[in-house]
Amino acid sequence: MVKFSKELEAQLIPEWKEAFVNYWQLKKQIKRIKLSRIPKQSHHAKPDFGLSIFDSFHFFLKNIAHNLSASDRHDLNIIQVRKKSSKNGEEEIYETELAQLFSEEDEVRVFFMRLDEELNKVNQFYRRQESEFVERGESLNKQLQILLDLKQIISDRRRKTTPSNPFATPQYSPTRDSDYSENLGDSDETNSEISQTDEVMARLEKNGVSFVNSATMAKTKKGKPKMTMRIDVPATNPTRAITAITSMLWEDLVNNPTGDFVHKRKIQCAEKMIRSAFVELYKGLGLLKTYSSLNMVAFSKILKKFDKVSCQKASANYLKEVKRSHFVSSDKVVRLMDEVESIFTKHFANNDRKKAMKFLRPQQHKDSHMVTFLVGLSTGCFVSLFCVYAILAHLCGIFSPSNETAYMETVYPVFRKILCSVFALLSLHLFMYGCNLFMWKNTRINYNFIFEFSPSTAMKHRDAFLMSTTLMTTVIGAMVLHLLLRAAHFSPTQIDAIPGILLLFFVALLICPFDIFYRPTRYCFIRVIRNIVCSPFYKVLLVDFFMADQLTSQIPLLRHLETAGCHIFGRVFKTHHPETCHSGRLYMEITYIISFLPYYWRALQCARRWFDDGDVNHLANMGKYVSAMVAAGAKVTYSRQHDHLWFVIVLITSVVATIYQLYWDFIKDWGFLNPKSINPWLRDDLILKNKSIYYMSIVVNIVLRVTWVQTILHFKVGHIQSRLLDFLLAALEVIRRGHWNFYRLENEHLNNVGHYRAVKTVPLPFRETESD
Repeated sequence: MVKFSKELEAQLIPEWKEAFVNYWQLKKQIKRIKLSRIPKQSHHAKPDFGLSIFDSFHFFLKNIAHNLSASDRHDLNIIQVRKKSSKNGEEEIYETELAQLFSEEDEVRVFFMRLDEELNKVNQFYRRQESEFVERGESLNKQLQILLDLKQIISDRRRKTTPSNPFATPQYSPTRDSDYSENLGDSDETNSEISQTDEVMARLEKNGVSFVNSATMAKTKKGKPKMTMRIDVPATNPTRAITAITSMLWEDLVNNPTGDFVHKRKIQCAEKMIRSAFVELYKGLGLLKTYSSLNMVAFSKILKKFDKVSCQKASANYLKEVKRSHFVSSDKVVRLMDEVESIFTKHFANNDRKKAMKFLRPQQHKDSHMVTFLVGLSTGCFVSLFCVYAILAHLCGIFSPSNETAYMETVYPVFRKILCSVFALLSLHLFMYGCNLFMWKNTRINYNFIFEFSPSTAMKHRDAFLMSTTLMTTVIGAMVLHLLLRAAHFSPTQIDAIPGILLLFFVALLICPFDIFYRPTRYCFIRVIRNIVCSPFYKVLLVDFFMADQLTSQIPLLRHLETAGCHIFGRVFKTHHPETCHSGRLYMEITYIISFLPYYWRALQCARRWFDDGDVNHLANMGKYVSAMVAAGAKVTYSRQHDHLWFVIVLITSVVATIYQLYWDFIKDWGFLNPKSINPWLRDDLILKNKSIYYMSIVVNIVLRVTWVQTILHFKVGHIQSRLLDFLLAALEVIRRGHWNFYRLENEHLNNVGHYRAVKTVPLPFRETESD
């Protein structure tokens, strides 16, 4: 049977962990009570001089007397729990007094004092979260009512402008910015039409929509002022397909009074936003309900342990007060959940409860054993094919001194750049990401919430491992095929087609519209890459700059793609000159661009975040990427011009960039190097229990950050050894990035825990404004 402490740790909400009952601390206090009883029991123990035939009768009578006395004391109040009001009178505070002396009175008093603190903490947190969710629910009801009234106005206008009554079309006057205007009447309208319009306006006014009626406004033909309705729609993130809401919805009604060309998508986007907000509200209410039930069970368990240790029945009185406390007795959460279910079923699921519950309670996909089997199968195939490749390469004498130069200059560049370097680095990055997912899951870091991934379609660590092993198995299979074709004396042009075909196959698989091979993950990746490329024009989410940081560690991969593309296009267009793919002017210009681009995109993201948030730290972060751009450009130039001036420039710029990066890694991204922390030079909150791991990680990150020293020392090694060394350094950078990922997300998770963020706050399409 699983201990409750482990069950509680597995089921509690990570972001609310600090608000839960500290069950482990209370267990330690009970152990202190137990230990304080041992000396007194041993002190009164009588010596054993042997057993007698009357001992059994004596023991039986003693138990009966103990049970009778216990039943007599059952109704006595061993403890008294008093409920007091706080200074502001809004919260209740519980205090326990001992009505009966215990043999371990001091320890028992400390235990109940801490139990009262935990009960007060749970009550206060529950009350605060409950009020927030209730307020959110009221706001969503207003938003939904505005949306329904908006739909009714559009449908009413379409009925008024039917061909049977062509002269009933009213006039409109648009307003500025995000205020939308509608002229609700002309002088020739009937009194009944005006009363219907006033009724709709009155309903909208109740829901926070303001109306403007001024004599200075435009007037109708008979001199009556026009009524202008203003609905303020907030600007939102274009990546979430909400740009349609921010455009002039009411201008469409102005330009198209018949309503035939009204963009339904804009109404649908507003409806989608409100629907998502209801889903998040329901999720938060479910978490709060789980919070209440787990804490109730925790109080019950810990009180039973106290009764067992103290040989008293004090739990009954205290549990009565716990059940009367707000976090157990309040039914607002349950009633609000029922209300959300009924509203969602009626307005978003066409009265289909089963369909509604699929949105409100999405089923988690269980891990398939088939994925685990395929990972093992792909790994075995990769190892086998790699051994076959090594044997065939030795038999063919590919790397012998006589064949080395010709082979490296004709056939091998494309294979080395695409098959060996590009796919190997990509596969390694996927493997490191799979390790990150595995560690985040085991340490209960809610990465799906942080990245805003859907739990039902998010990739798991086994999926990442399957992608990595499948990719490398395919690549090593293509390399074996290459050796077989070479042994069969196929032409280099035909052999060079293999990596190109393989590259096209993976690109086609990436954009494949069919629901195969993790389509949600593939499309999410494409969407994030689009956001990175268009960084200044999109609001930056965490997943966007997290992926951009991954690209800064894959600059060698991008440069390998450049070289491979040069070789492939050169041979396709019959203009292949191997030296132009290493020292040509156009090649060098593209090399500079590729070396700059990931840092440039990341710097633009920082600028956009500063523009949105106004936080100067984003500008300081942008300076880090600008210094990295300067250092990267100096390295590229020095690789072509080996003189002392550029050596000094590279050394200075690289040292400055490295110090800047290390400072940001440790202090900003990881939250380390805090001299006042309870954990020396780390941070106060740590997820991993072994502190030495964090110190080792700091050292590893420093070592892997200074691997650029090799690029300016120029060790005298062979051609193949030089390429292998470059690949090794690129692989070390990928490993460093995977190592960095864990601590970066750990720090982000702890920030969410500090602010108790467990559900997303969805922006709403209609903003309540005051009348002008």
